[in-house]
Amino acid sequence: MRKFNVSVNGKSYSVEVEEVGGAVASAPVAAPAASPAPVAAPAPVAAPKAAAPAGGTPVKSPMPGVIRKLVAAEGTAVKAGQSVVVLEAMKMENDIVAAADGVISYAVKVGESVETDAVLAYIK
Repeated sequence: MRKFNVSVNGKSYSVEVEEVGGAVASAPVAAPAASPAPVAAPAPVAAPKAAAPAGGTPVKSPMPGVIRKLVAAEGTAVKAGQSVVVLEAMKMENDIVAAADGVISYAVKVGESVETDAVLAYIK
């Protein structure tokens, strides 16, 4: 068994790995002198959007993905349950529906990457 320190998403783990096959090293492996330099966190994918307009109902992304289509035109009336955004996630297109009746105002553009709970649109 060999011990290693592994860093995943900024969190360090100590793991033991069993070597299968091959020759076993005769010299012991020295422990690391210091922990490695922290890896820079990736830049945020999408910038935070403006606050909801007064009385607006936000339509949020249920998962991370890429905006493929804005179904209803900006400023048009939509009904609750009507598809308003097509979100691609894990190579599947998902229809995101309006949460209420009203006029739609988008907070994203086609091709934009979004995270879970990102506001896609507002319905007033």
